[in-house]
Amino acid sequence: MSENQAAEAVTEATPQSATVTLGDLGGFIGVKAGMTQIYNDDREAIAVTVIDLQKNVVTQVKTAPTEGYYGVQVGLLEEKEKNSTKALRGHAKKSGGAVFKHYQEFRLDEKDALAADAVGKTLDLSFLKEGDFVDLTAVSKGKGFQGVMKRWNFAGGPASHGASIVHRMPGSINSNTGTGLVRKGKKMAGQMGNHKVTIQNVRVVKVDAENGILLVNGSVPGPKTGLVTISKSVKKARKA
Repeated sequence: MSENQAAEAVTEATPQSATVTLGDLGGFIGVKAGMTQIYNDDREAIAVTVIDLQKNVVTQVKTAPTEGYYGVQVGLLEEKEKNSTKALRGHAKKSGGAVFKHYQEFRLDEKDALAADAVGKTLDLSFLKEGDFVDLTAVSKGKGFQGVMKRWNFAGGPASHGASIVHRMPGSINSNTGTGLVRKGKKMAGQMGNHKVTIQNVRVVKVDAENGILLVNGSVPGPKTGLVTISKSVKKARKA
């Protein structure tokens, strides 16, 4: 067999690309690994957050004729079948893949709709490039029930001589006696944190696709090992 024939045989035996790329509305899911600092060419220290880019596997393709919209469902962090529910095992069996701990959907435009054979393939990181801006969505750290000084940065009551147990009080909660009711949305003590938060226009410092690591300039909501959704910056794309 000649070298050309051998090359043709290898090409025929090589499967098609096992990755797919989402459109403008797509994204990627990673795991927050922590913070560190790196140095640029000018020897300036840059604070960065490290995001572990776990493998995002397509588990279901949504189409307008069946679901009423175009989208894709991806799975993250593979899990043992014995630790999953019967419903998830059935879903995984239907898609012909493994069971995952986390599932998430991304809406797509009709022009970016994926074919049915995309199930089982992984998302591509080609939309992430150094210098781009992204929006990062995660669940913030829960801080439990907190008072108004910690939750809303209130000044608190007087701390001078004679002030008794009013140091961290919220003060008046109604401006008049016309209604005698507290207005909706009044800042008061309550649950702090544990909310879905999106940080916009975060600059990508480095993308290491080989090792699955993303470095972004700035802080990211949530604790370490928390899931982070990475998508293209809405505001920057609109300006462009």
